[in-house]
Amino acid sequence: MICAISGEVPEDPVVSKKSGLLFERRLIERYIQDHGRCPVTKEELTMDDIVTVKTNKTVKPRPLQAASIPGLLGMFQNEWDALMLSNLALEQQLHTARQELSHALYQHDAALRVIARLKKERDEARLLLSQAERQLPAATAPALSNGKRVAEDEVGPDGKRIRPGIDSATVDELAEYNKMLSAQRKQREIPATLAPIDALESYTQISSHPLHKTNKPGILSIDIHPSKDIIATGGVDTNAVIFNRASGQILSTLTGHSKKITSLKFVGRDELVITGSADKTVRLWQGTDDGTYNCAHILKDHTAEVQAVTVQATKKYFVSAGMDNTWCFYDLPTGSCLKQVGEPSQEGGYTTAAFHPDGLILGTGTSESLVKIWDIKTQAFVTNFEGHSGPVTAMSFSENGYFLATAASDGVRLWDLRKLRNFRTFSPYDANTPTNSVEFDFSGSYLAIAGSDIRVYQVANVKLEWNLIKTFPDLSGTGKVTSVKFGADAKYMAVGSLDRNLRIFGLPGDEADNQMKEME
Repeated sequence: MICAISGEVPEDPVVSKKSGLLFERRLIERYIQDHGRCPVTKEELTMDDIVTVKTNKTVKPRPLQAASIPGLLGMFQNEWDALMLSNLALEQQLHTARQELSHALYQHDAALRVIARLKKERDEARLLLSQAERQLPAATAPALSNGKRVAEDEVGPDGKRIRPGIDSATVDELAEYNKMLSAQRKQREIPATLAPIDALESYTQISSHPLHKTNKPGILSIDIHPSKDIIATGGVDTNAVIFNRASGQILSTLTGHSKKITSLKFVGRDELVITGSADKTVRLWQGTDDGTYNCAHILKDHTAEVQAVTVQATKKYFVSAGMDNTWCFYDLPTGSCLKQVGEPSQEGGYTTAAFHPDGLILGTGTSESLVKIWDIKTQAFVTNFEGHSGPVTAMSFSENGYFLATAASDGVRLWDLRKLRNFRTFSPYDANTPTNSVEFDFSGSYLAIAGSDIRVYQVANVKLEWNLIKTFPDLSGTGKVTSVKFGADAKYMAVGSLDRNLRIFGLPGDEADNQMKEME
């Protein structure tokens, strides 16, 4: 008798009461435990239905094949064949599993690419929506210029636009403010918190921030908020970026210009930013509670590229200067052009402009190497400073009110405004490397020059030598530093080049300390 499950003679035989079939005890017990029925008839079956069969304990005879060497070899061959067949089946299963895994990974990768593309399209849609919302006022009122609707009767018989002019009340306001600032300047002292010379000697790059587009790299202008740790950059990519240095985050991107932004300035009140562009327009941006900026005015008074914007000391007026050989004096709250000075021309033009700290003197640089000084009260030309070669690229008045620094292809010239003369010249680069930026710090203690590198000098007086404190290399690899600006108390410098990165130079560890304070 053989077992109904294994087909072999059972060692411990049992029989089912219901079916009469013979089983091996250990096999039927496990089957009943797992399934609760007979493996042959499929009837319900329990161990109570199983009866032990009493047999004599006999020695199990060897199989016939094991009785000879050829039989044993045959058994081994059969086992080997079975093992090889089993191994082949396992390899086939492994190959199938690998194919399924590869297909699943490919589907996962494709899904990730689709998700990334959808996120990019979502972000672009949000950006376009934001731009549309910001430009909605301009779109709904296409005739807006200078903050108000242009009427036909604003054009005079000579074809020129009629300007209201700077009235006597405005002149009196500017003069009174000038008198107050002059009195304060006489009592001015160097702040104790100003970074000392040995600190500037230890400055190094402490951070770099990619703020602008990679396909149109280049930062052309930088300004720092007078009371906040916020930096604005204007780029070749037509955007201006408002950046929080402490947190390392972009607060807002100002989009709307159609060409590169050549100049920008913070207004020290009312959360305003002014941008000038090669698209011939000036835009005024109003900050909001959520940190974004909306375009409040689009000013279209220039007929060529706007090269400079500069804010008057009262923070109520500003000037733009353009390559059309004119400069415009604006009222900030309304965006009205009160006066346009100069005759529009296609030859030459203004390349830079800056207000004197007291607010009644305006300096402009021209493409014909001249530095011109203007009286704001009368809008009259006062004097020329000659001596540069090549276009005047930048200018900066010292806070002491006596010095003016101007930059051009031949380097930097320092002018004494009391005697109207050039008293010192720096020529840091060769004839093929122009100086692109020059900047006094707010205390008037340091002067920064930027061209193929950045150089910081200690400000002295007319007679004493202005010592070079340190030279910082251009880390952008472009060989052209376009702008440099001192932070509060000269505790850091913000540097822009012809790549997309804003670079911060300061004492090692300062950036991490600022970010920790921001997090707290």
